[in-house]
Amino acid sequence: MTDDEKTHSYKKETAQPRVVIIGGGFGGLCAARGLVGAPVSVTLIDKRNYHLFRPMLYQVATGLLSADQISRPLRSILSRQANVEVLMDEVSGIDTNKRLVRLKEHSISYDYLDLATGIQYNYFGHDEWRHVAPGLESLDDADLIRGKILLAFERAEEMAALDHAATEGIRQLLTFVLVGAGTVGVEMASTLAEMSRMALAHDFRHIDPRDAQIILYEAAPRVLPTFPEDLSAKAQRHLESLGVKIYTNTRVTSVDADGVVAGGQRVRSSTVLWGAGVLASPAGRWLGAAMDKSGKIIVGSDLSVPDHPEIFAIGDTAHVVAPSRNLLGIRSKEAMVMPGVAQPAIQEGRYVASLIRRRVAGEPPAPFWYWDKGDLAIAGRTYALADLRMLRFSGFPAWVVWAVVHIYFLIGFANRFFVMLQWALAFLTKRRQVRVFPGQERAAEAP
Repeated sequence: MTDDEKTHSYKKETAQPRVVIIGGGFGGLCAARGLVGAPVSVTLIDKRNYHLFRPMLYQVATGLLSADQISRPLRSILSRQANVEVLMDEVSGIDTNKRLVRLKEHSISYDYLDLATGIQYNYFGHDEWRHVAPGLESLDDADLIRGKILLAFERAEEMAALDHAATEGIRQLLTFVLVGAGTVGVEMASTLAEMSRMALAHDFRHIDPRDAQIILYEAAPRVLPTFPEDLSAKAQRHLESLGVKIYTNTRVTSVDADGVVAGGQRVRSSTVLWGAGVLASPAGRWLGAAMDKSGKIIVGSDLSVPDHPEIFAIGDTAHVVAPSRNLLGIRSKEAMVMPGVAQPAIQEGRYVASLIRRRVAGEPPAPFWYWDKGDLAIAGRTYALADLRMLRFSGFPAWVVWAVVHIYFLIGFANRFFVMLQWALAFLTKRRQVRVFPGQERAAEAP
């Protein structure tokens, strides 16, 4: 039996319209959950078996939280939703004429298709840098980065204990370079600085972890370029107070096992981490759709792909321009481009679920609009930035808002409880609980 025959027979067994959702991130998961009880059959496809709370991924990479505290199996989340099935597979393409999603070995038909395929880091044509300077996209990446960081301190300790002449080698091991001063870069830089000056400060006999250099490079004129200038300036001052060296208007032009070339200067480092820009998934190429310069699919007012009203793109897969309302519900004068953060993906996922319900019921859909709740970023253990549009503030009050929002959106009560407990312990003891790295061999083999 051919794949098409398998697909056809599979569809015939399902009388209800079939909704296929590709991606189990914020957008895809909210779309699936929004169809609970709807007269449709839902298939959620993801290459990983878990939903990941990516805003806290840096805390796994730096040992504050464990992987299970910010992730949960998709099957477990959706286990009580009878009209949803989960497939762990990777999509290789889409046949829009036959309405088929191509997997590695099979095909699945769809009546409605929701693309929530996310992003990947942009190495600007230098994909060979990826092996030297990993980005933070998955739990595997977090394990690898945690291993690279801790292994650098361990190797520096051994070198200091056994080879007293290896000053340059120790300095290279204790130099950590972060490329890109967006949200992830700022989070990692501040956490690394606090980690070396607090959590690890008294654990070594031959090196002083407080001597570690944390260097942050940004090609734009300021850190956190998507935030207002006053908050960006406050973030930079706070990072510098933690000992982070910041170089703005500085482009990294080379990355190798010995470090980077930035602004024409060679910087020797054994640990380089990447967070400089992102690209959308290949979903736009699968469809042959119009895309923006980062590969996001340009969608209509109902988030559908032009010429394909049955296909939707959401979250980081889509270039969405929509009207917005502020926290008080007051409509803005101009439409805005949706930022690449969790809130637009969540709202878009819920909207698509509602739209599909309306279409199945024969009701006219309303265009998408965005409830803009502002932006949050953390820059230290008790320091954050809050841009709520009508109100901007920083410091501890912003950190409290950041903590409440992120705890609220964690999946599952148990996760919320244990994260709060872990944060409390870390705050009181200034220690990192996750200090082993299961990917030790992988980290040791990495350049």
